[in-house]
Amino acid sequence: MKSPFLAAMALLLSAGSAAAEVSVQSCNRTVTFDAPPERAISNDVNLTEMMLVLGLADRMVGYTGISGWKTLDAEMRSGVEELPELSAKYPSKEVLVGADADFFFAGWNYGMKVGGEVTPETLAPFGISVYELMESCTHIMDKEKASIDDMYADLMNLGRIFDVEERAQALVDGYRAELAAFTGSLSTGGAPRVFVYDSGEDAPFTAGRYAMPTALIEAAGGVNIMDDFEKSWATVTWEEVVERNPEVIMIVNYGEVTAEQKRDFMMSNPAFAELDAVKNDRFVTLEYLEATPGPRNIQAVKTLADAFWSE
Repeated sequence: MKSPFLAAMALLLSAGSAAAEVSVQSCNRTVTFDAPPERAISNDVNLTEMMLVLGLADRMVGYTGISGWKTLDAEMRSGVEELPELSAKYPSKEVLVGADADFFFAGWNYGMKVGGEVTPETLAPFGISVYELMESCTHIMDKEKASIDDMYADLMNLGRIFDVEERAQALVDGYRAELAAFTGSLSTGGAPRVFVYDSGEDAPFTAGRYAMPTALIEAAGGVNIMDDFEKSWATVTWEEVVERNPEVIMIVNYGEVTAEQKRDFMMSNPAFAELDAVKNDRFVTLEYLEATPGPRNIQAVKTLADAFWSE
């Protein structure tokens, strides 16, 4: 027969264990953690920066999906200098399992593809939990249009998962206050029509209703001409762009084709000669880190607003 003391200790241990459990919403799943991950991997530069601003580099065994498309600036290079890049582009399941990972921070089309070999379901048997970038949830479920609140929610969920909730809350509070102070001082008129030019010459790859640039443009006082495009990041036709006649073109800078080359392509192509943005040479560049969900979204709004409203 168990002694009262042992029974009480068992009860206390059980209560402590239950209290340590943390559950967060990840797209259409509830993910539960009984302890903070210790061998995490993040995919892509913006998701990796979220881990870094939360001070989680020492909980990571590496990152994936950066050098195959992007380059790291000095700040990011310093943050990941002790971490290996395990895959230049999307990681395979073998890469993640081989690193003995216990957590993968990724998203749909940010390291995972619907029906691909790396998904929450394929990684679960190997003890690898997945948290999905909120902006990317539109690929697998109905979701409202993009919002900067998505980025805040990702930081708060990561804070809960890794037991650094106070740090996450302080960051989010700071970002909210900084953005509110800035947008509150904006003196705006009619919202400029903005086209997001990510890549592509035969057909442009752009940001639709569910991609972060829509939220950034709106916060800066503009409107994405593809706001009614029921996609996140996807391809449209140049005919649609010409018909909607953007007043400002926002270029996303990354990869082998530079922002200047993208601008030159549009400025020199007769098909775009009558676009207001081209006639008035109104282009603004955001780095990939600024245009995708992450800590640099606040600076992105400031950059856009300066392009929209400066004389």
